[in-house]
Amino acid sequence: QISSMPLLSMHSRQISWTPLLLLGYLFYLLLGAMVFQLLEKQAETHFRDQFQLEKLKFLQNYTCLDRQALEQFVQVLMEAWEKGVNPEGNSTNPSNWDFSNSFFFAGTVVTTIGYGNLSPSTVAGQIFCVFYALFGVPLNLAFLNQLGKGLNAHLLTLEKWVQKPGRAQVQLAIFLTTGTLLFLVFPPLVFSYVEGWSYGEGFYFTFITLSTIGFGDYVVGTNPNKHYIPVYRSLTAIWIVFGLAWLALVFNVGADLMERHLQLKWHKSDLSLAEGATTKLEDEPEQPRIHIPS
Repeated sequence: QISSMPLLSMHSRQISWTPLLLLGYLFYLLLGAMVFQLLEKQAETHFRDQFQLEKLKFLQNYTCLDRQALEQFVQVLMEAWEKGVNPEGNSTNPSNWDFSNSFFFAGTVVTTIGYGNLSPSTVAGQIFCVFYALFGVPLNLAFLNQLGKGLNAHLLTLEKWVQKPGRAQVQLAIFLTTGTLLFLVFPPLVFSYVEGWSYGEGFYFTFITLSTIGFGDYVVGTNPNKHYIPVYRSLTAIWIVFGLAWLALVFNVGADLMERHLQLKWHKSDLSLAEGATTKLEDEPEQPRIHIPS
């Protein structure tokens, strides 16, 4: 009974890393909230004050308008933007629902990126989008799963990396380096050239897209002042699919390594505790046993 007590304690401590992970997760969210607030709140206040100042200047230059008329016009602009119509340019702008753009939108639906800059405005389109996503999202997950298995089988085997360091570590390094170049380093150069973004903005768009966060503040092929080739967004959609599979595999490997590290850390502490308890029992002299006759 005494020898089984350290094992029981070891088992209970081995599963007690879950609350620690929960606390770490909450702490990470709180840390992110504080940093984002520190970095963005002051800039938002500056932009808001600047926008109000521009509206006052506009009213001063065009005295035939009053504030209410200006606010109504701003509301019209916001509604147009929400419907996917860019207020810049004129009516000759390319349609948001030509085949290339529709193909790109279908990809953002099934991959759950959801930029938010474009959405169906008709009831029929909204209903179709619901059922399209209902079957398309599982289909996309199944496809990415098979694609990830293919990448994992040929380029990365986590068990080999854990059990046979050396050659497998080289394979891991090649896999990470190649994927980083193909999906995170080179594409921002293309987007910077085509869209007119800086490299940092292109890299930001690349990661936000492949991680399926999809804020929608940067979207390819939406500038009305630029002329894009017809297959530009379609090629981007294909790049997104393969990039999703690669980054999802990287995230899975990172999550698996994190879980292994936490379990190994607790396992080591439990072994130390068990060894200490065993040593203590061995060092103590054997107590005399009292025999009570029947």
